[in-house]
Amino acid sequence: MNKKSWIIFAIIVVAIVGGMIYISTQNRLNISDINNDQLNTTISAESRNGNIADHEIGSKDAKVTIIEYADYQCPGCGTAAPKAEALAKKYKDHVRLIFRNFPIASSHPNARAAAAVAEAAGLQGKFWEMNELLYANQDAWKNANTTERDNIFKSYAEQLKLNIDQYKTDIASNKVKNKIDFDMALGRKHGVAATPTFYINGKNTEMDSSGSIESSVKEALKKAGVEVKD
Repeated sequence: MNKKSWIIFAIIVVAIVGGMIYISTQNRLNISDINNDQLNTTISAESRNGNIADHEIGSKDAKVTIIEYADYQCPGCGTAAPKAEALAKKYKDHVRLIFRNFPIASSHPNARAAAAVAEAAGLQGKFWEMNELLYANQDAWKNANTTERDNIFKSYAEQLKLNIDQYKTDIASNKVKNKIDFDMALGRKHGVAATPTFYINGKNTEMDSSGSIESSVKEALKKAGVEVKD
């Protein structure tokens, strides 16, 4: 190419790269106003999360708050999540469990679709029921193709007696997409790199060999002055 052609080529490349950067910037979710204290407590419904608040179990006045970031297709989450939910119910007067989505699509291609299904069920008041079904039947859908997966998920919606027309609309809606994107942005700001990840009163907490965080929850309860039987 001659000098003029190189100049035109360079201008085109700069324009393309600049456009890509602009689009990336526009699509990036800005949560710079959310501080660390807010990351470790319930986040209310607002426009960025599709007007869908955090899902939680337990007392709003709990002395121990568990933040759970999970991927429905993740085998470790399939083990740990039900145990965390059971803990929140066991110590419901003193413990609060807050769930946030963190689907890792690169390794779990059906995870984001499952998250959308759970959020759609939540819009009909059945988030935790769908959460339980997705984990309990993880092996049935984790390797399914798109058609098989969607049919399986629809059967769960029918089992929970959801309004199917609303369910179909909601799983493809911007509000559900925004909720999942918002949860993931929170997770990245929180330092989440893998799932499951748990924070207990703001502290990143390791699971034991069985996938339970009960010992850490008991320790946090005792530290908060709650009497707990060993």
